[in-house]
Amino acid sequence: MDQLKHRKAEAKLQILNPDGSPAAGRSVRVDQVSHQFLFGCGAFDTVEIMKTDDEKKRAFLQERMEKWLGLFNYGTLPFYWGRYEPVEGRTAYTETMAAARWLREKGVTVKGHPLCWHTACAPWLMQYSNEEILRRQIERIHRDMSAFKGVIGLWDVINEVVIMPVFDKYDNAITRVCKDLGRVGIVKEVFAAAKETDPDAVLLINDFNTSKHYEDLIEDLLEAGVPIGTIGIQSHQHQGYWGLEKLNDVLERFSRFGLPIHFTENTLISGDIMPAHIVDLNDWQVDEWPSTPEGEERQAREISEMYTVLFSHPLVEAITTWDFNDGCWLKAPSGFVHEDNSIKPSYEALKQLIHGDWETHEVLTADAEGFVSFTGFRGGYSVQADAEKAGFTLNNNLCEKLILKA
Repeated sequence: MDQLKHRKAEAKLQILNPDGSPAAGRSVRVDQVSHQFLFGCGAFDTVEIMKTDDEKKRAFLQERMEKWLGLFNYGTLPFYWGRYEPVEGRTAYTETMAAARWLREKGVTVKGHPLCWHTACAPWLMQYSNEEILRRQIERIHRDMSAFKGVIGLWDVINEVVIMPVFDKYDNAITRVCKDLGRVGIVKEVFAAAKETDPDAVLLINDFNTSKHYEDLIEDLLEAGVPIGTIGIQSHQHQGYWGLEKLNDVLERFSRFGLPIHFTENTLISGDIMPAHIVDLNDWQVDEWPSTPEGEERQAREISEMYTVLFSHPLVEAITTWDFNDGCWLKAPSGFVHEDNSIKPSYEALKQLIHGDWETHEVLTADAEGFVSFTGFRGGYSVQADAEKAGFTLNNNLCEKLILKA
């Protein structure tokens, strides 16, 4: 049985010469050039490219992003309120929009992360009453989603709700509002604002807590009519790979809702594992966290296995690895490239899956009426016979005519 049958579709194409006659007997090369499935990674460096005046730094980051584009078709951009608008009314719109457009020009689908979160929240909100904080949060969603409409069509609407309102590491505006409204109340407010602003956007709820508490929250939200479009699951595995048992358990439990699933923040490291007694990963503060040859081979194996399981699951529509390069969050060796941009084994392993095992390339011979047929992974395709070309998209079973053009 083909475990990836749901990722494929059948195509029957009538290939026509430029003059409209059937391309009978001609050799036709069919190449997949893009994926329907979203293979993603954090793309924060693109924002830095757009705003830096340091030419050397820009060139270094551009080199990194060229390697990034060798793997991914889906990028996450930062919208943390405290960083996007550190001073009230002064936003990072210009560089963020430039980054989003640059990615789109490269064929990359873009997601904004997040519109509402108790962490990295704007500190200037604290001067206002809870009612005013909520009003400004709703206003912020309307403002930013409207500004990026047509460029960004996927949003993490609210992040890490399960831990609220009990989050007590520091006072913040969003936890204050959550204490007033409750978890369901605040999620209902922000999702309603997002849905109103862009009815066609894919709206995610996103959390690192994969326990029954998250299941219960989603159930309560759906019963309350919250328009959740996709379930986001974080999997920061600094304390070791989940393994098949936990991975399949999480997939089974969250599949019961019948909603698309995105693995939104995946991290697997290539160095020593963080100690198991650490409860909050942010509490692990080190001066350096080196990658090791043994760890890099392990990371490559684990990424290959995890991606294969997720790509095989019919409800999973996207996988986002959080760090493209080492030394990002917690200084972890969590990337596909080292800090100097040199490629790690995990890069080659994932490239073999995305652009090897899971990509369709065929050489076919057109029959007497110019027809060719094949089964391929869903996505965009080019067709070429000698110097003449055409293109098509295979998202569902397809039967159509293609006229080759010089």
